[in-house]
Amino acid sequence: MSLTAFQQQRYARHLTLPEIGAAGQERLLAARVLLVGVGGLGSPAGFYLAAAGVGLLGVVDSDVLEASNLQRQIAHTTADLGLQKIASAQRTFEALNPDCRVRGFAERLTAANAPRILEEFDFVVDATDNFDSKFLIADACHAAGKPYSHAGILAFFGQTMTVIPGRTACYRCLFDGPPAEPAGPPQGPVGALPGILGSIQALEAIKFITGCGTLLTDRLLTCDALQMQFRVVAVRRNPHCRLCGHPPG
Repeated sequence: MSLTAFQQQRYARHLTLPEIGAAGQERLLAARVLLVGVGGLGSPAGFYLAAAGVGLLGVVDSDVLEASNLQRQIAHTTADLGLQKIASAQRTFEALNPDCRVRGFAERLTAANAPRILEEFDFVVDATDNFDSKFLIADACHAAGKPYSHAGILAFFGQTMTVIPGRTACYRCLFDGPPAEPAGPPQGPVGALPGILGSIQALEAIKFITGCGTLLTDRLLTCDALQMQFRVVAVRRNPHCRLCGHPPG
């Protein structure tokens, strides 16, 4: 693959980075990334992946846009209220960069459909907003051998890590199983917080595709937006992890 004259202009800032360059940009244009969820986290992640020139962006989301989403879900506009989120996200990302083809899956990811959906993608971005989906993604990516970026947000706090199945600590190494979902209405999040975490997820996908830098593996990055403090916590594979640990005997 060779870049067109316009692509050389569009991706000029990438081309000047020795860690990416023309070879890395060509890898991005050939890459296939799956966004599970196109809400608070998936919106900024999708924007930056599309802008980076990711060739195929899969979007899994069965929700319809509601007014309460607009405070943080920047892939959508007021005019999109009542539409499926995958429809407005596809229009937004493809308008930003026609090099990026968006494939929408208007369904909720389940144990039954995950193998089919994950099969053609190189990297998965977990942009979901509930524990059951996050454990499902961890299990499905492990079974399919797909690297993924996890992120979670609540109120003013967020966390993220990257997992290479079979090689690094996985989500279940940190959390054995889903806790009870908190009672009452959702606690936030503050609107700009998913922009921070979703952008980090996009950057991890870009680094994985191009092979540059050090991924956020075996480390959990936490963000306290109230105090504007970031911490990195070392994480080790749990030999007794029910997902990636060694079986007894």
